[in-house]
Amino acid sequence: MNAHPAMLSWPVEAGDELGLALWTARDIAAATGGTASGDFSVSGVEIDSRAVAEGDLFFALKGETADGHRFLEGAFGRGAQAAVVDREVNWPHVRVADTFHALEDLGRAARARVDAGIIGVTGSAGKTGVKEALYAALDRGSRGRAHRSVKSYNNHVGVPLSLARMPARTRFGVFEMGMNHAGELAALTRLVRPHVAIVTTIAPAHIGHFSGEEAIADAKGEIFEGLEPGGTAIVPADSPHYARLRAKAERHAARVLGFGLSREAQVRLIDAVPAPGGGTLVTVDLGTRKLCYTIAMPGAHWVANSLAVMAAVDAVGGDLGAAGLALAEMEGLVGRGARHRIPAPRGDGSGEALLIDESYNANPASMRATILQLGATPARRRIAVLGAMKELGADEARYHRELAGPLIEAGVDRVILVGAEMAPLAEALGKSAAAPLARRIEMAHVETTAEAAECLASEGAEGGDAMLVKGSNSVGLGVLVRALTAREN
Repeated sequence: MNAHPAMLSWPVEAGDELGLALWTARDIAAATGGTASGDFSVSGVEIDSRAVAEGDLFFALKGETADGHRFLEGAFGRGAQAAVVDREVNWPHVRVADTFHALEDLGRAARARVDAGIIGVTGSAGKTGVKEALYAALDRGSRGRAHRSVKSYNNHVGVPLSLARMPARTRFGVFEMGMNHAGELAALTRLVRPHVAIVTTIAPAHIGHFSGEEAIADAKGEIFEGLEPGGTAIVPADSPHYARLRAKAERHAARVLGFGLSREAQVRLIDAVPAPGGGTLVTVDLGTRKLCYTIAMPGAHWVANSLAVMAAVDAVGGDLGAAGLALAEMEGLVGRGARHRIPAPRGDGSGEALLIDESYNANPASMRATILQLGATPARRRIAVLGAMKELGADEARYHRELAGPLIEAGVDRVILVGAEMAPLAEALGKSAAAPLARRIEMAHVETTAEAAECLASEGAEGGDAMLVKGSNSVGLGVLVRALTAREN
C-alpha cells in the first residue's frame, strides 16, 4: 500500500532516533552514581507513593517526618517499575548514598541531554499562569514536544523532579521557580539553566521573610544568575522595581526585554480592547514586528502576562501564530481563575451563577487584580469570599485593610471574610459603610472555611450573581469551591 504524500514529507527532526523510554536503569545509575539491581526502563518519575502510575520510577525521599522507604510496597503495588533507594530492597532499584541528591543529579542529567529551548519563570504573582500559557503555546507549535513543571512544583524538590521528568526528545521546557527566602532561586536557576528567564511581577508576597519589596525584587532577580550564555531576561517595565530588575539582569543576560505599557518597554502594549464573547483583543509591538491576538482569560493582569509569553516564545524561536491560538483557547486553571457555572435559585431566573475559583493563592497584588476583575464582570450581584493572606509580616494588618478600596471600587455587594487576619478589613468596611453617601457592602467575618460555607448555605449565590473565592491556600477555600461545584452543570 502506498503511503500518503503528506506522511512521506513529514519532517524529520533531531532526536527522532532517541529511545521512547524516559530513563533506563543504566542512565539512572550513570546520572546518580548509584548501582542498579538489574535492567529496567521507566516512563515517569514520582516522589509521592499515592500518585505513582504504571511504569514510574519512585524516589524514596526522606523528609522531616516521613521516610519514603516506608512506602515502597505501596508504590510498587500501584505499578512502580523501580525505585531509587539508599538501602537494599527486594524490588528493582538503583541504590544511592542520598536519594534527594540523586533526584537533583537526575534532574541535571535530564537538562544536559536535551537540545531544547528552556524558559524559567518566577514572580510574586502570575508565574503558574504564565508557565501554563507558555507550555500551551510551545506544545501547540512543536508536535507535542514541550514539557513543563506541573501544578506548582517550583521549590527545591519540585524543580529537580520536573527536570527529571523531561523527555530526551523535548524541544521546549518551561519551569516555574518560587522562593520564600533569599538564595533559593539562585540554586534553582542553576539547575534549570534557562535560555530565557522571566520575572512576571514584584509584589509583597512572602514579605514577612524580607525587609521590603526591594529585597523581594533582588531575590526574584536571582533567576538571571542561571541564564545560559546569550540568554534573554524578560522583566516587567511597568513595575516600580523595573530599574532594579534590569540592572540585575544586565549582569547575566545578553539581552533584556521589558514588557508593558511603559515607553521603556521593548515589548510594548499598543492596545487592549474587550473581545467578543469575553477576553481581550491585544495588539503588541515586539520591536521587530507587531502582533494582534486574543486572550480568552479576562483581566488586565492577563494582558500583561500575555506580553511576557509572546516575548519568551519569540526569544526561543517558537511559533507566534500557534501561541496566539493557544492564548485564545486557554481556560482558567483550578484555583487560579477557573470559571464555573453553578446551580443557583431565584435571582434573574437563569438558574445559574458564575463562580470564579482563585482559591489557591493570595497576596495584596493578586487580591486587588482579581477583585477589580470581579467588578468588571457583568453580574446581577457581586459576592467575594476572601481568605486571609499569609506571610505578610509586620504590615499584615495594613495589607488586609487596604483591600477595602478595591472592594468598594469593584461594586461588590457582599463579602465573606475568612480568618483572624481579616479583622482589619472587616473594621475598614464597617467604617466605610457608616460614611455619608457611602455604598454599603453586606459583610460577614468568620474564622473558618466551614463557617463560610454555612454563611453561603443560609444565603448563597442566586441566578445571575458572580462569586469570587480567593485566599491563601492554607485557608482551605478550595474545599468550599469543590463543594460549590459538586453539582456543576
